[in-house]
Amino acid sequence: MDHLFVDNLTVIDFAYLDGQRGLVGESWITDVVLGGELDEQGMVFDFSNVKRTIKRVIDERVDHRLVVPREYEGFVPSEDHPDTFYWTLKDGRRIVHRSPEEAVVWLPTRQVVPSAVAALLEQELMAVLPSNVTSVSINLREEVIEGAYYHYVHGLKKHLGNCQRIAHGHRSPIRIERNGHRDYDQERQWAKLWQDIYVGSEEDVVQRKVAADGTHYVTFEYEANQGEFALTLPEDRVYMLDTDTTVEFIAAHIANTLKQTFPNDTIRVKAYEGVGKGAIAER
Repeated sequence: MDHLFVDNLTVIDFAYLDGQRGLVGESWITDVVLGGELDEQGMVFDFSNVKRTIKRVIDERVDHRLVVPREYEGFVPSEDHPDTFYWTLKDGRRIVHRSPEEAVVWLPTRQVVPSAVAALLEQELMAVLPSNVTSVSINLREEVIEGAYYHYVHGLKKHLGNCQRIAHGHRSPIRIERNGHRDYDQERQWAKLWQDIYVGSEEDVVQRKVAADGTHYVTFEYEANQGEFALTLPEDRVYMLDTDTTVEFIAAHIANTLKQTFPNDTIRVKAYEGVGKGAIAER
């Protein structure tokens, strides 16, 4: 059997649910290996078709979606609303999610791990690849980041593409400079503040309430061109912005906040959105 490989084919930016961490933003780099017999061109698969076929399937199946492990004991689908489910954390607090079906990926597992997502994608790809391709192996891995980073989730209702989905996310480095020099301490502080956080827009809040156990909850809701979206979270897992939550607004918010703390300093914030992309704000 011959093999073809493509490293760094794409980056999957998505969110998933975890019993301890709650709603987690993630970015996984995707490597692919195809095995099979050579075709009449002397190829396992034409490189020109890799992005057209393989990358498209991977992006459509997982990218910018919420991955939910349905075997987790705290997962309960709504009996009255098929587009809604409840997720009870290990500490007893609850997350409620409502969206069109296309915004969610269901895993037949108790936990989201790279091997389970890879197996799902491998199955999807085998259904669309030519018959001479007899095996597909996908490796999903995190970017090696030197320095501070955070996991965040958000939704962009004004976006015309899949970023409008209310729970998609990223694993993102942050670089902060004061007066032309890296401020590693501030980078670590922001990474700690935004560890497994939902970055929400104040204009999308429709309700705040206190449950019987004293937990403060906040509910976001909006309608976009893909449908209606809603998300309820414990308020201490949310960081609020007065603007939308694009990476441009995120970089600006961090820079403005730092400028208030260090008014006499020149501030430069390089906020990433996943791997190798993001926004820069200078104050």
